[in-house]
Amino acid sequence: MTTLSTAAGRPLALLGGALVALTLAALALHVPGADTVGSDTRKIVFVCLLMVAASVYLAAVRFVLRRPATPRAIWIVLAIAVAMRLPPLLAPPFLSSDVYRYVWDGRVQLAGFNPYRYIPADPELAALRDETIYPHISRAEYAPTIYPPTAQIVFQAVAWLGQSVYAMKAAMVAFEAIAIGAVLAMLRLARLPPERALIYAWNPLAVWAFAGNGHADAIGIGLLAVALLLRGLRRDTLAGALLGMAILVKFFPLVVAPALWRRAAGWRAPLACVAVILGLYLCYLGAGSRLLGFLPGYASEENLVQGSGIWLLAGLGTIMSLTPLAAKLYIAAAAISLAALGAWIAFRSRPPTAPSQDIVRVCGEAAVLAACITAVISPHYPWYFAWLAMPSCLCARWSIIYLSVAPVLLYLDPWHERFLWPSLVYVPAALLAARDLWRHLYHPARAPDCLTEGSV
Repeated sequence: MTTLSTAAGRPLALLGGALVALTLAALALHVPGADTVGSDTRKIVFVCLLMVAASVYLAAVRFVLRRPATPRAIWIVLAIAVAMRLPPLLAPPFLSSDVYRYVWDGRVQLAGFNPYRYIPADPELAALRDETIYPHISRAEYAPTIYPPTAQIVFQAVAWLGQSVYAMKAAMVAFEAIAIGAVLAMLRLARLPPERALIYAWNPLAVWAFAGNGHADAIGIGLLAVALLLRGLRRDTLAGALLGMAILVKFFPLVVAPALWRRAAGWRAPLACVAVILGLYLCYLGAGSRLLGFLPGYASEENLVQGSGIWLLAGLGTIMSLTPLAAKLYIAAAAISLAALGAWIAFRSRPPTAPSQDIVRVCGEAAVLAACITAVISPHYPWYFAWLAMPSCLCARWSIIYLSVAPVLLYLDPWHERFLWPSLVYVPAALLAARDLWRHLYHPARAPDCLTEGSV
């Protein structure tokens, strides 16, 4: 056993060491004080390093899925996860300025103002402005906050502890730690090797999104992971409540709700979810009609309403003229398709299964739903994809794992368009998904079980 453990642990440590080295090399490219990497050339090299890191990461995922479990591998996984995050955590953010808005929203709330009612440039908030946070806030002149109540509560709590980007980034890494802890508990429940947690913990996109730039998506990932764990433990009411909190970080987790449905539990989880959502919005009801903040304006600004910001429609727009009706038809068709898929997942009859199999199925269905909504909206911001890696730790589908890391490419936008360059992300993911589905339908003997490598 010792020989097997050593033989299996050495390649894993080497792969992890390579990821740490690539993280340090990418970080070293940043010019201190620059809002981005420092120059277009440096940014290209930076993304190339991230692509190499993504390849090493995929090799590490393949390694842990194919090798027998080893006693010490989890300690290697956790040590590398920490080592990958510490350097970006201690460095200033330079791939996004969103974290400055988080600090600002927390400060605004501590001062007794509703963040949905005011834009940062409003004269009522003039006393809160400084030279560290305020100048870096995007859309400060016209946009109120876009972030829902759960995120706002976290922003306020972090601001109470310390109003700095480093405090906010540390909070996001703490939510990542919660997610990894919940994943480890789910893996134990599923009787799967704990080192599979690296599918999330070593994902380079997650490292740069949260430790590096402090994106709030980490809050939703942590809460959703706990919700999935509670669903696996049959704690349906608490699972629904945690899901409701996760939804009010960035709304995307709403689509995962059907995966958490359990017929034997009745409507406890959905009712708890709705109650939490309503209760959290009540905390900010003073904003009145502005309760959604900048969300409607953001959808228009990102060309989602017009359709040109959506990958598939952007592609169609290169070969034909699209009317505004095309976007409405696309959204309607996507909504109906996702609703039908969710209803099938929630209500189809299935034989009783042991808890170890049930939690894998739940996470697998959650991953499929999460991948579908992400692909449908096709955001051009890389950090929107990181959440796909978390449920993949339990049910590893290559199409979804690829989609969780390949968007490091989107840190570049060489042609300033929404189709050709993003196709490097979406086309391979679609081909991998088609391969998985084909094997499942026509060659089930060749389709790996979800308990090992997984397929649709």
